[in-house]
This record gives sequence, structure tokens and C-alpha cells, in this order.
Amino acid sequence: MDMKELAAPMVLNLIQSGNSSSDLAQQLSGFIEEESFLETRKNFEALKSLMSCYQCALMEVETKFKVLNERFSLNHERNPIEMIKTRMKSPESIREKLNRRNLPFSLDSLDQIHDIAGIRVICSFVDDIYFLSDCLLKQDDIRLIEKKDYITNPKENGYRSLHLIVEVPVFLEDEKRLMKVEVQLRTIAMEFWANLEHKLRYKKNLPDELVTLTSSELSECAERSAQLDSKMQKVRNIIENV
Repeated sequence: MDMKELAAPMVLNLIQSGNSSSDLAQQLSGFIEEESFLETRKNFEALKSLMSCYQCALMEVETKFKVLNERFSLNHERNPIEMIKTRMKSPESIREKLNRRNLPFSLDSLDQIHDIAGIRVICSFVDDIYFLSDCLLKQDDIRLIEKKDYITNPKENGYRSLHLIVEVPVFLEDEKRLMKVEVQLRTIAMEFWANLEHKLRYKKNLPDELVTLTSSELSECAERSAQLDSKMQKVRNIIENV
């Protein structure tokens, strides 16, 4: 494997940890050849700027949802959003995704990964998900890149959520950058199921018979969670229509 490829995750780790180019020099000294090191150091600030733009894009989208939540509460006396979570994709995950797509570690390749910046919006009810999604996409500075509705069409394992890839402008001191952000909207019940499913199944080398058994059980739990969402929304509608 190319030594520059080995150094790539280290560079991303340094950036996400808030380190400077001098820290890069200390970490990579003797690790890669001088020519490669100089090339890596040359791109360090550009990569650091890019990751900062992704972080700024997250803040932009998070603010939009907070504003929608505040305005909704004025008109409906309740908040549609229970919680907002944001995350930047880890260096290891970025590297793995690039490898799966047979892409080199480069700024151009990173632009082809649409979920480096991600925000998860946990809603009270299913119709809140579609309301917030519609409100976000109506904003003239938001462009929809991709939409996957796993609520209407759940994954085979029972996973439910609404996924959006959106493009949002980030206004810097001397330019405007268009950045992509992955948005996931789900209910509390969907979040509960997804978190536990991930803990139970992620990177576990289960025998085939256990995979079959647990898949069936988890799918049944997902269906019951969906039924709970539906019943809670019906109860809310009854109360609001009194």
C-alpha cells in the first residue's frame, strides 16, 4: 500500500482534532518520504478548510431546524422536534467508503461522499417528519440532491427513517461554498429501534441460524414500533380535534 494512503487517515484525525500543520509535520516526520510529505503538507490546509466547511454546513442546517421548531411551537403549542444530533464522519469511515468505491484519497474524491456531514432529527410523530422535510426543502437556499423514504418503504430488516441529501451554501469571509449534508428524520420509536439494532448486530460474526432468528425478531420489533407510532399519532389527532 502507498505510504501516502497510509498517512491519509492520520491527516484526517489531526484535522478533526483541531491540530495545525506543525502537528502534521511532527506526526508524519519519518513516516513518509520527503516528497510525499511535502505534497501532503501542501494539501493539509485545503483539507482542513474543507472539513471546516462541512462543520459550518452542519451548523447552518441545524439552525434551520431549530428555527422551524421554534415557529411551530408558537402555532401549535408543541415542539415537533425532540432532539437534534450532528456528527462528522470519522476518518476511518471515510477511508473505508473511499476504498469500497475504489477512489483515491483526494479532495475530489471526498466531494463524491455525500454523508461526511450528518444531522439526525428525532421527531415526536411521523407526520412531523414530513412537515419538517417539506419546510426545509421549500427554503430557496436548499437544494435536494437525493431522497430515500424508508418509512413508506422500510428496509428488509425493518429500518425506518427519511433520508435526505441536501446542498446548502456556506458563506465564508471571501467566498460561498456549496456543501452537502445528510439529513435523517425519524421518530423516537424509530431511533430506539435503530440504536438497539446497531448495538446488537454491528460487526458481530453471528452464525447463519442466529442471523435468521435475530433478523426475524428485529423485523417484528420494527413492525411493532411502527404500529406504536401510528397509534400515538391517532391519539394526538383525537386530542387536537377536541
